[in-house]
Amino acid sequence: MTKIHSSAIIEPGAQLDETVEIGPYAVIGAHVKIGAGTKIGSHSVLEGHTTLGENNQIGHYAALGGAPQDMKYKGEPTRLEIGNSNTIREFTTIHTGTVQDRGVTQIGDHNWIMAYVHIAHDCSVGSHTIFSSNAQIAGHVQVGDWAILGGMAGVHQFVRIGAYSMLGGAAVLIQDLPPFIIAAGDKAKPYGINIEGLRRRGFTDAAIVTLRAAYRTLYKAGLSLEDAKTQLAEVAQTDEGYAYLQELLAFIVSTQRGIVR
Repeated sequence: MTKIHSSAIIEPGAQLDETVEIGPYAVIGAHVKIGAGTKIGSHSVLEGHTTLGENNQIGHYAALGGAPQDMKYKGEPTRLEIGNSNTIREFTTIHTGTVQDRGVTQIGDHNWIMAYVHIAHDCSVGSHTIFSSNAQIAGHVQVGDWAILGGMAGVHQFVRIGAYSMLGGAAVLIQDLPPFIIAAGDKAKPYGINIEGLRRRGFTDAAIVTLRAAYRTLYKAGLSLEDAKTQLAEVAQTDEGYAYLQELLAFIVSTQRGIVR
């Protein structure tokens, strides 16, 4: 049976699985859908066209599905979609999309989103990411799987953060952060491959050696970005690290804002 505190407000039309738990003084809007096993903390507000999957843990005073902070927004029924098994802690804000972009903000599965995080309109966050407290990402940002954002990090709109990368605490990111790389500082600069993070994710020594060599080509060889891309593209390896090198190269080739360098 659904466990809804007597002080919670559930608007007509909201769709809640029978196993959902809703804490005191929470507000659930008419267009919200919440999947099995999800728990909503006290005083949280879920509004807009928002869908939560299964087994999510939402902390107290979270605000999910609010209107985008975009002056072009005119009340269109844009969406927020959150997957399964995410932890979203106190005072986090995540907004719906805009019709000027895809119309949806998306959060994947198994993410750990700490207190006071802000995820703006039209963002796309993969799975298994970590957002430390007070990390803030502007509109249209893309965050790859297993990425880590340090506390109080700030990310400019339209920036991409690659998979398995790490952004240091209080960093300011205004260009794309390629996968596998650590960046820190204001403005953020590269500081090597995320070796410890890759090992924790099961990357072999051979794969890490390949990525470290690619990092030296990209950042330490004194090459222009175009020459570095050409040299990386010419590398012909057959070990498992080659697939990761291809992922790195594809990210760099497709950048619109340039990469941290």
